Amino acid sequence: MEKRVVFRSPWLPYLLVFPQIVITVVFFFLPAGQALWQSMLQQDAFGINLDFVGAENFVTLWNDPNYIESFQVTAVFAIGVTVVGLSVALLLAYFADRVVRAATGYKTLLIWPYAVAPAVAGVLWMFMFNPTLGVVSYALRKVGVDWNYLLDSNQALALVVLAAAWKQVSYNFLFFLAGLQSIPKSLIEAAAIDGAGPWKRFWSIVFPLLSPTTFFLLVINVVYAFFDTFAIIDAVTHGGPFNSTNTLVYKVFHDGFRGMDIGGSAAQSVVLMVIVIALTVVQFRFVERKVQY
Repeated sequence: MEKRVVFRSPWLPYLLVFPQIVITVVFFFLPAGQALWQSMLQQDAFGINLDFVGAENFVTLWNDPNYIESFQVTAVFAIGVTVVGLSVALLLAYFADRVVRAATGYKTLLIWPYAVAPAVAGVLWMFMFNPTLGVVSYALRKVGVDWNYLLDSNQALALVVLAAAWKQVSYNFLFFLAGLQSIPKSLIEAAAIDGAGPWKRFWSIVFPLLSPTTFFLLVINVVYAFFDTFAIIDAVTHGGPFNSTNTLVYKVFHDGFRGMDIGGSAAQSVVLMVIVIALTVVQFRFVERKVQY
């Protein structure tokens, strides 16, 4: 029998959700509406007059080869951050769940990186991989790897992917660990008694039961890669070299605050918002079908 909550006052449910509605309107709908309006305006070189140009800013974007290139960079970057972040976090959570002695210490150390600010994380990785002073770059040269992310586009993209994924691993680790701990141990023991090895038990029992957690983290990591990695890219590469790390969100900042193209930057933010919403809808529409609740 389904239990339903009944409020004595018909206004109480609306009163309870009113704070959340206010926050959503103020911090989402109003900025989104303002960005949409600014995307139809064009500012003169002196920043004095604003002219309504309609969809001209969007037409200019699609004719800009640098903007089209930023789509490819963002796709590679988002896929790399999501795959690396989820894979490493799942591996760490799986082994941390098996640790018996000093388990709390291991889990605490693995959670710490999430407390590091994105800009600080970017600076840390920049110093470690600095071509002149970096400890890691020194070790790479010792084994014959010519490391210089300031000149090599592929190395720069790989570096920001690793830095962004490292920052997100702790967040993913927490959810994967909670998901693993919620799986009944009796299922694992029964599979072991039936002769299933560790690999078979993981893919046949553990991973399918983790599919709701994995799906949730997939959505979160895609949004993170599109929006929350700006500080890391700005601290490590500034979008270079040769625009190889100039993602969509960084290009919004670069064109808007450095190039002073407010209309074009607003148009880019609208396109970015539409892309992220579309990706989220696609994930919920198609990927969620494979989730076993």
